Amino acid sequence: MSTPSPLGGRNRALFPTLPRGEVVETFESYPEAQQAVDVLARADFPVDKVSIIGSDLKSVERVTGKLTWGRVALAGAASGAWLGIFFGLLLVIFSPATNLGFVVAAVLIGAGFGMLFGIVSYAINRRRRDYTSVMQVIATSYSVLVDPDLANRARNLMHVGNGGQGAAYAHPSDPPVAAHPSDPPPAPPVQEAPPAPPVQDVPPVQPAPPVVGEPPADGQR
Repeated sequence: MSTPSPLGGRNRALFPTLPRGEVVETFESYPEAQQAVDVLARADFPVDKVSIIGSDLKSVERVTGKLTWGRVALAGAASGAWLGIFFGLLLVIFSPATNLGFVVAAVLIGAGFGMLFGIVSYAINRRRRDYTSVMQVIATSYSVLVDPDLANRARNLMHVGNGGQGAAYAHPSDPPVAAHPSDPPPAPPVQEAPPAPPVQDVPPVQPAPPVVGEPPADGQR
């Protein structure tokens, strides 16, 4: 027996579910899938029925460089200086009579403490991590998912947006969809040329028989 939650329907938002629909196209990168959705949005397609699903997620750590004492000190000084600027501006806002020299002093003090903290942290962790990197989570493929009733129209618009014919994306299982004002006009049917008539064989020409009583040619004398 389950106990009803006091939060009511808001508790369901804590457990997201995968969207349901039909995959109209699959791309290798997220910018390509995003561009396909942009094509649908420009054609007045109901994009609230569209989802992008990334499959086979992978964690990728890209190494950007090697840590050195100078780089660590510079990064610590920069972060400390930003913190000093923040506190200095707060002091100026709440105390208008404060001189700007306090802001400069706060920046210098923040840069000094940031540099010291960065150097100490690097001296402790340099044995375990002596490089800088950027962590990313990417997918092997990205699929554009729409409602089954709009799958045929989405394929047509995406193919037309790529410079092709929309009918090439029609799927046999798609139900017939009424024409939409944003859909391109259908291409005219291609008329096939009539077949050429068969060529009749012409019999070879037989030489005429010699005439009786005719004198022989010079070469036959």
